[in-house]
Amino acid sequence: MTIKFTHWLEPDGKHLGYLNDFPEHWTQGESLEDLKEHLKDLYALFSKEELPGIKRVEELEVA
Repeated sequence: MTIKFTHWLEPDGKHLGYLNDFPEHWTQGESLEDLKEHLKDLYALFSKEELPGIKRVEELEVA
């Protein structure tokens, strides 16, 4: 399984990013690999149960 995420490098060398399904919840890492580990932790937390305040992106089929 793969999930999409957005990331960037800050001037201080930190890697910031978020899961595209949860864009309001950023995390950071010392390296891109460290950031990916933090993103995996977020995904595990957000996908196991409905947490209050966690907004989700989904698709709706119409017509």
